[in-house]
Amino acid sequence: MIQPVATDLYASKAPLEWAVVGNGILFTAQIPIGADGQVVAGGIEAQTRQTLDNLRHTLACAGADMAALTQVLIYVTARDDLAEVNRVYAEYVEPPYPNRAAIIVSGFAREAMRIEMVAYAALEAAGS
Repeated sequence: MIQPVATDLYASKAPLEWAVVGNGILFTAQIPIGADGQVVAGGIEAQTRQTLDNLRHTLACAGADMAALTQVLIYVTARDDLAEVNRVYAEYVEPPYPNRAAIIVSGFAREAMRIEMVAYAALEAAGS
């Protein structure tokens, strides 16, 4: 059975939870939206920071931090954005790094989005 993680993130109108926990693993997908539900302006750096801030917030709400990440899948719409994504990502995640993949896609549900991250984290309290 999965348990939703309560966050202060914008309440999506889509039928989804920002994160759930199942078998001690946190499953989440994060996008570059602010508290107003809008995609943040400012290009790939601002969108990457917002996405990672949303991820960090979600982990904290689950009682974890960025060190709990086991895998991160990064989706971007432009290969040229990956260098900037990597630079910002390195400010948020420290060694030992989670397993990671970067995928170039043609677009997202919200046209203004340039990045989305899917992440998995091992929670300490699993099974206790």
